[in-house]
Amino acid sequence: MFDSVSIGRRGFLGAALAGAAALVVPASANAARPLTVDPRLMNRALTAFNKHRSAVRRADVIAIADYSRASREPRFHLVDMVSGVTTSMLVAHGRGSDPAHSGWLQQFSNQDGSYASCAGAFVTGAEYVGKHGRSLRLDGLDASNNNALDRAIVIHTAAYVTEAMARDLGKVGRSQGCFTVTSDDLQAVLARLGNGRFLYSDKV
Repeated sequence: MFDSVSIGRRGFLGAALAGAAALVVPASANAARPLTVDPRLMNRALTAFNKHRSAVRRADVIAIADYSRASREPRFHLVDMVSGVTTSMLVAHGRGSDPAHSGWLQQFSNQDGSYASCAGAFVTGAEYVGKHGRSLRLDGLDASNNNALDRAIVIHTAAYVTEAMARDLGKVGRSQGCFTVTSDDLQAVLARLGNGRFLYSDKV
């Protein structure tokens, strides 16, 4: 399950611009230290958000996938842009991004058939029901991810992403490039992101 923490009354935007890095205290009992998002990644996300603001219809919540971290760690962050409260959860990366299944993303790709995760800014689309059940479409806004819609890069759940797997194996399974979360977390993601919000994916 996810864990939430506020990063201050100034909210995420003000805190990020001030150089704050702490986003989440991990729920995992075996985590040795609080998780953070590198300030460079936070700044990239905010810069991309401002660049693509006209494509984003709802600016109350954004998502950041921090693929600098291992798949066993909560690295998919839902950020309330007003309060600064951040909800963090597990997310898989594509198997083309981690051919040896090390649990660490090695590379991004925008190519069809690569089965890799792609980096850049996205805007969320419509929810639909597919082979993995309820899912959320994503439209890539950058040259690094503009094939996302054609590649069917979406947010969904699958049996290969669970808290038990992250704890016992030290990693979760791999997707075909999609942002795959646990079944427990999917409802919160769909409810809070919905249609027309911003997602940023990258590593530093």
